[in-house]
Amino acid sequence: MPIHSISLNDIRSARERIANKIEQTPTVLSQSLSERFGVPVHLKLEHRQTTGSFKLRGASNAIASLSAEEKARGVVAASTGNHGRALAHAAKLEGMRAVIYMSRLVPENKLDEIRRLGAEIRIVGNSQDDAQQEVERLVAEEGLVMLPPFDHPAIIAGQGTVGLEMIEQVPDAAVVLVQLSGGGLASGVAAAVKGVSPGTKVIGVSMARGAAMKASLDAGKPVLVEELPTLADSLGGGIGLDNRLTFSMCRDLLDDVVLLSEDEIAAGIRHAYAQEREIVEGAGAVGIAALLAGKVKANGPVVVLLSGRNIDMNAHRKIVCGEAERAA
Repeated sequence: MPIHSISLNDIRSARERIANKIEQTPTVLSQSLSERFGVPVHLKLEHRQTTGSFKLRGASNAIASLSAEEKARGVVAASTGNHGRALAHAAKLEGMRAVIYMSRLVPENKLDEIRRLGAEIRIVGNSQDDAQQEVERLVAEEGLVMLPPFDHPAIIAGQGTVGLEMIEQVPDAAVVLVQLSGGGLASGVAAAVKGVSPGTKVIGVSMARGAAMKASLDAGKPVLVEELPTLADSLGGGIGLDNRLTFSMCRDLLDDVVLLSEDEIAAGIRHAYAQEREIVEGAGAVGIAALLAGKVKANGPVVVLLSGRNIDMNAHRKIVCGEAERAA
């Protein structure tokens, strides 16, 4: 593995560090998807994580890695919602100050949860990139420690622990489907899965509307992409033009990237609810959606990550009832 990457040992160390701070979530066989596609399809139920998404793993590992002096200064981050909630939760357990910058595109239900956990919320601009500029200003002016949502070694290693669980729970997995946004989750999962089972394919899944990592991989370098409203709002945001880790790791470790329309994402949310009895947000449903859309083929067991459940329930009701199938 390239020297710039997070190693399997880094991920295993992260697992020990956060063992008493997170839930080890189950992986279950989906009868409906397995029958439909003719191979075992397993669902990794990470949406049942304490804060409703995988983000608690990276946030907990990052905060546990801070020195006492850094903890005293407090932490700040830009977020599309789930990282902010996870960081607020982890910081509260340590009695730390947490400031979360978000854009106007973040749904209100995610703001409410972060506010409930005691973090300071600041809304800036129309993209995660706008929010990130304010994060850097606060770091310079007040000395808070920046813990970004993806391009940070402790964040990537923490997210990679979900990949360790996936490949240990389904050791004969032929394909793993993982959400792809800034790449913290996808690079961590891919490093863990490939580290244990090099022959397993890891496929990143994202939305067609504003998929920054896919555009960057296609361009061969990090590029700016307009952030657009999408049912998979957690996958929005850029990867940073000065990206240090996740771009190269995704380039080197992912076997493919699949993009989905808004209608396809809505179909994934509906299937999760109607057939699997699981409530997942748009980003959490993209793996199921990729299978339903016929965009992923496999000749062996598939593991699909359900990454988060933090969806506005009024929006969820409309989607499952067929009243709303796309973002504005």
